[in-house]
Amino acid sequence: VQLQASGGGLVQAGGSLRLSCAASGRTFSRYNMGWFRQAPGKEREVVAVINWSGGGSTYYADSVKGRFTISRDNAKNTVFLQMNSLRPEDTAVYYCAQKAGMYSMTTSFDESDYWGRGTLVTVSS
Repeated sequence: VQLQASGGGLVQAGGSLRLSCAASGRTFSRYNMGWFRQAPGKEREVVAVINWSGGGSTYYADSVKGRFTISRDNAKNTVFLQMNSLRPEDTAVYYCAQKAGMYSMTTSFDESDYWGRGTLVTVSS
């Protein structure tokens, strides 16, 4: 499995970015996908998760609810993270991940799952 994240960059507070993660290597539509982030000096944290079908089952960290939206296009093997109203505290390296096993919905991802290389998001004040 390969996951390629893109879309990071430098944006001013209040701005927007859209991250994309293209997956390959197995049937994309069978697996939950997640976005995670790691800020300097902090542990990695979950940002948002979407279940395999994308049919409405999503999870958001409290810190991003109402500002970020996760979605997926199973025809294009891609998961997205639309980030609006960005804040300086959103600055981090953002990673996409694919659950190794098949679940209806889970927010538990660990090193046994598949991870892409991160994309850096920097929000200036």
